[in-house]
Amino acid sequence: MISLAVHILDEIGGTLLFLQKILSTIFVKKLKTHEIFVQIWKVSTESFPTTAMAGFFVGAIMAVQFAMPIREFGALGFLGGLATSATFREVGPMLIAFMLSGKVGAFTSAELGTMRVTEQIDAVRCLGADPMQEIIVPRFIGIVISSFFLLAAGLMMSVFGGMALSQAFAGVTPEEYTRHIPTIVHPLSILSGMIKSLVFAIVLATICTYKGYTTSGGAKGVGRAVVATAVTTMICIVVMDWFTSFLGDVILQMVRGYRS
Repeated sequence: MISLAVHILDEIGGTLLFLQKILSTIFVKKLKTHEIFVQIWKVSTESFPTTAMAGFFVGAIMAVQFAMPIREFGALGFLGGLATSATFREVGPMLIAFMLSGKVGAFTSAELGTMRVTEQIDAVRCLGADPMQEIIVPRFIGIVISSFFLLAAGLMMSVFGGMALSQAFAGVTPEEYTRHIPTIVHPLSILSGMIKSLVFAIVLATICTYKGYTTSGGAKGVGRAVVATAVTTMICIVVMDWFTSFLGDVILQMVRGYRS
């Protein structure tokens, strides 16, 4: 038990130091803008179908779950507003981030891990270049930017998913579904979803680059890094979801108290 706790603390410390090194490289050294745009394009185009599909079905699931209880009260007209509010604030960002962690996180970890065990990263250093500047930072920025927009696009797709399934299974027309969204979905709910998406993107980019960069042990080590990336990312996303929800509720209470 003690050794496990020491290992977890060692991983947390190593990840935070790695993030600090990335940030210091971003603000001190010249960025490889071409490579950053290549990474953004690569991650966005390869992951958009997965994210769009995940967002569509997240919205559909939330709409079906809300439709059953509110049908008894004859309030199906509020289905779109309730489902969209819940999706934007809580469920949507987390589930879509899970899908991205399996797609983007695992791929990046495997790519960097392979570069590490085949000594490509050491070769970059031997040529006098900084691997953090040449390899890690472009991938980190590319993943953060593209993941944030992919998560935002996934949330937009969740509205269409909820609308389509509501019409198919509850007979709610698109006009009825969207009628109360502007009144029920508070701007703070949208802001909360966007902040969570950005936090999840930073968590995903940090963990997958760290696990890949610190891989050792050949092909088996690459496999372990991919598994560790998937597990660690999901756990951290759940923890950060709780933290951002708690912080968001505190801020919301402060805003309401100030207005009153």
